[in-house]
Amino acid sequence: MTSARQPPDLNIQTKPVDPMVEGGAQVQQVLNIECLADFDEAPLTNIKFRYGGTLQNITLKLPITINKFFQATEMPSQDFFQRWKQLSLPQQEAQKIFKANHGMDSEVTKAKLLGFGTALLENVDPNPDNFVGAGIIQTKTIQVGCLLRLEPNIQAQVNGERHKTTQRICWYNNIHTLSYLHKHVRPVSHKLQFV
Repeated sequence: MTSARQPPDLNIQTKPVDPMVEGGAQVQQVLNIECLADFDEAPLTNIKFRYGGTLQNITLKLPITINKFFQATEMPSQDFFQRWKQLSLPQQEAQKIFKANHGMDSEVTKAKLLGFGTALLENVDPNPDNFVGAGIIQTKTIQVGCLLRLEPNIQAQVNGERHKTTQRICWYNNIHTLSYLHKHVRPVSHKLQFV
């Protein structure tokens, strides 16, 4: 049996599964997750089962962060920088500089940014080494426009990252999530789908 403990800003519906699992079999449970508002606390899932007659209880954090609700958005260079300049309030911007733990390969960086959920905007930044992205976070209550610039310094092996948003959201946690991806996660082929 599984259940999900959800933060108040997420609506999680679980579809029931058969309570008996034969030895060597696998069970898949579908979770429908709706983002009601900005959140920074990951939902938990509880898995209860009997093994050798003893009740087992495992609690796992689900890998659900606000960027799972991104809709990638394309825009021309002029629109990007016009919006970038308009988002000038301190609560609309987050910035982080971090050291790269792995080589700074542009194809790997592109894959990580696309995996984060933004659209990569080609030929937008005057510096061809920079990465520029845009997206909209879809929640039930509001849509939040998000802009991203990643400025790698290959000589110093550091990245400077800036996010700007139309509404104050949990960028503090998400900029740390993205910088963690750049520093520690090697690219792997995977696909997660959230509704």
